[in-house]
Amino acid sequence: MALPISLINELKSTVGDQWVIIEEKAVERYLYDETAYGVRPQPVRDIVVVKPGSTEEVSEVLKLANKYKAKVYIRGGGTGLVGGAIPTKPGIVLSLERMDKVHVDSENMVAEAEAGATLGKLIEEAEKHNLMFPAHPGDEGAFIGGLIACNAGGSRAVKTGVMRNYVLGLEVVLPTGEVLKLGAKTIKNNFGYNLAHLFVGSEGVLGVVTKAYLRLYPKWSYTATIVVPFDSRVKAFKTAKKLLFSGLIPLALEYFDRRVIEASAKHLGLQWPIMEGDYFLMVILAEALEDVLFLELEYVDKAAREEGSLEPFATQRTDEQKTLLKIRSEIFTALKKDTFDILDTTVPLGSVDKFIEAVMDIERKHGVWLPVYGHVGDGNIHIHVLNYQGYTREQLIGVSEEIYEAALKLGGVITGEHGIGYIRRKYVRRLLGDVWVETMRKLKGILDPNKVLNPDKVIPEE
Repeated sequence: MALPISLINELKSTVGDQWVIIEEKAVERYLYDETAYGVRPQPVRDIVVVKPGSTEEVSEVLKLANKYKAKVYIRGGGTGLVGGAIPTKPGIVLSLERMDKVHVDSENMVAEAEAGATLGKLIEEAEKHNLMFPAHPGDEGAFIGGLIACNAGGSRAVKTGVMRNYVLGLEVVLPTGEVLKLGAKTIKNNFGYNLAHLFVGSEGVLGVVTKAYLRLYPKWSYTATIVVPFDSRVKAFKTAKKLLFSGLIPLALEYFDRRVIEASAKHLGLQWPIMEGDYFLMVILAEALEDVLFLELEYVDKAAREEGSLEPFATQRTDEQKTLLKIRSEIFTALKKDTFDILDTTVPLGSVDKFIEAVMDIERKHGVWLPVYGHVGDGNIHIHVLNYQGYTREQLIGVSEEIYEAALKLGGVITGEHGIGYIRRKYVRRLLGDVWVETMRKLKGILDPNKVLNPDKVIPEE
């Protein structure tokens, strides 16, 4: 163990013996997240896992880390895809799993959630008060702190926005251990600089989010899902653009083809119910009034048929909607074992069709399959680069970079929701520039003078 025994003992005194884990088998699950095997960093095993139970204990742990100059890696639900939680130097893995309380202030439609509460628990607690957390930014096992730190997105962003849109206030422990309380339960707050949003999307390099005030909304009374099949990708994207520019704002507008959706259905032991077509739009609608929902369903059906769709499949039944969404949501899992890397390139809305065509050109050039699907409603497209037989790691990275270049040429970005983490640091200077890098370094230096918090992430090496 590289960490001094005196530090281990002081950590035990701070959080309790049972919450300091050093046994090799016990720490194993804290070494990885969901980052694809081909690109994830090699973790160090010389770590201690510490599980604080309060903001005050987080503060004391960080003070000890500064005292001993020990590195600290923040651990949430481990659902990240860019290596952001993987320890790459000896140090402390700070797991927030014990801090999982959610209190719903129904009168003010606000949830006070600790960082270790899961998205699933937040949704469940809100529903007890006939309220909802409209965004659904990823796996329901993801922790609230991680979702905030990564400004998570998800399929509903087209209508409900990303995590940033729901954060009213935060409790943050700075890298040196000071506690910063930001914001309030109010919708408007113009008292001082909006420091809370400095930490939203900071990926754990500037501070540890321990608690959040999150805005809730009344539940939608009526929802429907309509899957529209097409015999042409061009027709699918024309329909998507028509819907987006019509003024109708769906809860989600997803694109996928038959090959990826049937792979997901097979993985789940289910059958994809739409037999016609090879390209699909999934449109999810949610409204307070049933009459409005029916008008929107009619419009989607009419608009799709005008663009040459095949027979749409619509349902208001909760079980059928859940099945359709489950199959869509498990595409990543179905492809995971064969995936070298999953990209989340994002382009302006009007360029989605051009971007997909560019990806198809790359696919044809290399004679490989590039599974393509994603949030066409906000331009965020997921593409899997698979472990193609005979391809070296460098060649697979080359395919990824060709996809990045295609997005950049269209005015897009190389990540819309997964973030920079460890695996995309090498692109930061080239794509964001020297001024961005130096500004972030200065900011990091002010908040984290001893460089203890989440090293090797986001900011390029000096």
